[in-house]
Amino acid sequence: MSLTVTFVIFGATGSLARTKLLPSLARAVIDSGVSDHCVVGVGTTHRSNQDFGQIVRRSLENAGLDSTCVERFLDGTIAYHAVGDPGSFATLGDLVRSIESKTDLSGNRVLYLAVPPSKLDVTVGGIAESGLDEGTGWTRLVVEKPFGIDLATATASNRTIHGVFSEDDVYRIDHYLGKETVRNLLVFRFANALFEHTWNRGQIESIEITVAESAGAKGRAAYYDESGAVRDMLQNHLTQLLTLVAMEPPVAMTADAIRTEKVKVLQSLRPIDPNDVVVGQYGSGTVNDASIDAYLEEPGVADSSTTPTFVAVRLFVDNWRWQGVPFYLRTGKMMSARTTQIIVRYSRPPVCLVHAPDACPGHQNILMLRLQPDERFELLIDVKEPGDTLEVRQIPLTVRYDDILSEAPDAYQTLLTDVIMGDQTLFVRSDEVEASWQMYEPILGRKDPAIYDPGTDGPRIADELVTTFPAAWTSLAGPQPESPN
Repeated sequence: MSLTVTFVIFGATGSLARTKLLPSLARAVIDSGVSDHCVVGVGTTHRSNQDFGQIVRRSLENAGLDSTCVERFLDGTIAYHAVGDPGSFATLGDLVRSIESKTDLSGNRVLYLAVPPSKLDVTVGGIAESGLDEGTGWTRLVVEKPFGIDLATATASNRTIHGVFSEDDVYRIDHYLGKETVRNLLVFRFANALFEHTWNRGQIESIEITVAESAGAKGRAAYYDESGAVRDMLQNHLTQLLTLVAMEPPVAMTADAIRTEKVKVLQSLRPIDPNDVVVGQYGSGTVNDASIDAYLEEPGVADSSTTPTFVAVRLFVDNWRWQGVPFYLRTGKMMSARTTQIIVRYSRPPVCLVHAPDACPGHQNILMLRLQPDERFELLIDVKEPGDTLEVRQIPLTVRYDDILSEAPDAYQTLLTDVIMGDQTLFVRSDEVEASWQMYEPILGRKDPAIYDPGTDGPRIADELVTTFPAAWTSLAGPQPESPN
């Protein structure tokens, strides 16, 4: 049976659509076996179908798609419609239905909201006015993050969406969940008994999750000053990684079963103690002989802004598996490296049989899951030094994904393919959104950022959060083997 789909993209000429969405959609359409398709771009500026077609072509070519893929995607109907005037949504619905009728498309629709949260209500209301939510096939709504800016707005957005769409038809997209290395976390945990049997408070001393950026806020500072590190990264990306690391095995590898276990993690989180949070803001300095402006000097940032560009938090999951194990989460801009990594520190041996007395209590086995860049996993283990000695050295056992796996599709392509196929596993459910905002609501108003130098690992005071060995955050270069005793 052939699959045909109509894609209606709200915000189709914005930066996200041009650089990410349109190229990934082209790849997803081809790879998922869609036999015919239509793309209707929607924006507030009036332009012709031909002008929009050229925008689509340039977007695909700039992304490096080969000519065959470009022409295959452009073979579908490409149209454009401006909204904003009274009745413009109604005429948008008429346009889509007319195209579907003329091209014998089945009425399957993907409605993609690449619009800011402030435009969500009017867009969803316009969709209902246009009748786009009631096609002759299935209709799926894709919503870009952020999902609200706090608990109240997230709850209101969910209420607006659910007034038109059922939760089964809503795909809240967080592109981090489409990364191959993130998707592999579930397989790593639940398909390898070696790790699953040790994935608990009896064997693990602490878990550390870092999403660090080496760039600053330049180019998007006006937006960033309204969000900051908690809203921009902690509430979504890092928390999604936390739930995947901490969740219980689902009863089945289905979307609802997996997402239910993720919500249980959020419901088990201990309320955040204000003393378990450090916020920071990068100052001026020099990185690689280049002068770096302070965050407060970025265009669009208020002189007195207390918006954090760094946040670190210590969390506890109060359930049977994780009771007492600290989860350390941190994220920041203008740090020493761009990296996303999960560090699992195992408990040390209870007795120092093979270490010198002054080296007790010995080394830790450390598992690093590097999600970007240089995707790999690395396990530090102890081995004996050669010769007549009991000296012990740590060595890394490393597997790089590039060495053993073929090139993976990008995150947006993966997620768009899932939307086409109706798989919600990697998308965020409404109760998950609200539980996450409820968790971080108390720290959204923090106005005491510690100033840190650009090109560093953040403010030094953040080390005070790490109360387990080694009483400091892991270097952004990853854990380093300890010297022999």
